[in-house]
Amino acid sequence: MNKRTAYLFIFPSVFLTLVLGVYPLLWALRYMFYNYQGYGDPIFVGFGNFARLLRDAEFWQSVVNTGIYAAGKLIVTIPLSLILAFILNRKLRGRTVLRAIYYLPTVFSASVMSIVFFIIFNSYNGVLNQFLLKFHIIGAPISWLGPDYAMLTTIMIAIWGAVGNYMLLFLAGLQGIPEDLYEAASLDGASEVRKLWSITIPLLGPVMQMIIMLAITISLKGYESIMVLTEGGPYGKTEVMYLYLFKLLFPVSPEAPVQQQLGYGSAVGFVTAIIVGIVTILYFYLSRKLNKMY
Repeated sequence: MNKRTAYLFIFPSVFLTLVLGVYPLLWALRYMFYNYQGYGDPIFVGFGNFARLLRDAEFWQSVVNTGIYAAGKLIVTIPLSLILAFILNRKLRGRTVLRAIYYLPTVFSASVMSIVFFIIFNSYNGVLNQFLLKFHIIGAPISWLGPDYAMLTTIMIAIWGAVGNYMLLFLAGLQGIPEDLYEAASLDGASEVRKLWSITIPLLGPVMQMIIMLAITISLKGYESIMVLTEGGPYGKTEVMYLYLFKLLFPVSPEAPVQQQLGYGSAVGFVTAIIVGIVTILYFYLSRKLNKMY
């Protein structure tokens, strides 16, 4: 293969990366120093957008909400995925079907499934409230998407959608551990608990680190389900960083800003990316420290 043929093969990827990746990034880096609504001439404001960001209580509340949402999702999703992987890694009847069932939520669109969950958790005639009322478990309908339970509801739905994906990754890691190690441990009289702590957990460590990193970044950037279910409400209780950014750049609801705020939105996007990057770097630092300990 000559150089011209090689360049022809890589040209589409390079071209798409420049047009869809590098150019929009440079565009955003420029306009975060401007007051620009998407039409007319942009007005240079220097660091004015960042000064506004420091005073923006709604944005900082979205940062707090993102932390709560991500932490609540991760605390349950990672252990539950690992437990399911352990169970379905055993020789059980119908385990292939069970694996498919648990993985199925990751196949569906988040927006479509959020509409289904909206029908289930609807406060007035939702399926869940009707079921609980019918069996006299509750005396009055619960506002699952109201101020008290909205964040909890969105976290539960996020867990439902993520467990199968991470379970499959854990399952791949478990199946990569040689069976000879378990057989040798059995000959030495090791118990199942001993095998778990001395063989499975250490050898699963690299896979677990990758899964946790993936889960952290996805949780911090997730907003699609929340946008469909609550649009960040009520009263900003479920508004996360990327949903707030989406509203600035694409105001599609009555509660969103009347005009596009592309300049300010670019500044918000830059700071949001920095926050996600800092959390990721901290995780890498802590994971490296843990590796040295063991």
